Amino acid sequence: MPDERGVETVPRRERALLSRARSAGRAALDLLLPPACPISGERVATPGLLSASGWSRLQFIDDPVCAQCGAPFGAHEGDGALCPQCIAEPPSFDRARAAVVYGEASHRLIVAFKHADRTELLPLLAGLLARAAAALGPGDGWRAALIVPCPLHPLRLLQRRYNQAAMLALALKAPLGGSTGPEIAVEALRRVKPTRPQQRLSAAARQRNVAGAFAVNEAVAARIEGRRVILVDDVLTTGATLSACARALKKAGASRVEALVVARALSDGISSLGS
Repeated sequence: MPDERGVETVPRRERALLSRARSAGRAALDLLLPPACPISGERVATPGLLSASGWSRLQFIDDPVCAQCGAPFGAHEGDGALCPQCIAEPPSFDRARAAVVYGEASHRLIVAFKHADRTELLPLLAGLLARAAAALGPGDGWRAALIVPCPLHPLRLLQRRYNQAAMLALALKAPLGGSTGPEIAVEALRRVKPTRPQQRLSAAARQRNVAGAFAVNEAVAARIEGRRVILVDDVLTTGATLSACARALKKAGASRVEALVVARALSDGISSLGS
């Protein structure tokens, strides 16, 4: 029946019945297709979990890292040290941090979420993002920040049905403080032109591909000016997409733009797996 706003609602009893029906459907599906780790393929107790061997295959990123892009160093290079790529071609974002290296294991995990509708992996991926977020500073420093996901072009969104970066951004709110945590602006950025898939493009071609592809939503512009903005995406490869987003946000007045990703590619060929 309609509520006081005229919105059609489902009575509580019917909602409970629908919920039980969905749970029964999921249980039946689990009997036919037991939940499996997206990395190892081994059975797990609950959908959305990794097996022990799946966890062991992830390469977690810890200090020392490049002060700007977060690329891991083999040895401590000194406070504020930059990698050769950031020295040669500084990205437009101020800092970026990732939880894991983008290799075979993290590729399987992210592709399962991004392209195979394995949305039950969202809490796990949000936990990895929160791990990366810890490298950007203490939790109390997040309250004034604005979290913005990298957008999809409307045509790509129709094909994929959901924006994985937006889902990650929304799921990140709870580990960063919930109601007292940072504000999330899902619609802050728009992808104003369709771009080619980035997987097989060189670094220079990626930059050309995303040049001018992003713009700030005018309805959100006032909330960006003077703010620290945290961009969220699944993978950082060359940083071209994040830099293009950062330029649009800084043009709108963002005081600082940082980035959080689940995984980042290295410069040794793993980037060919990236998105």
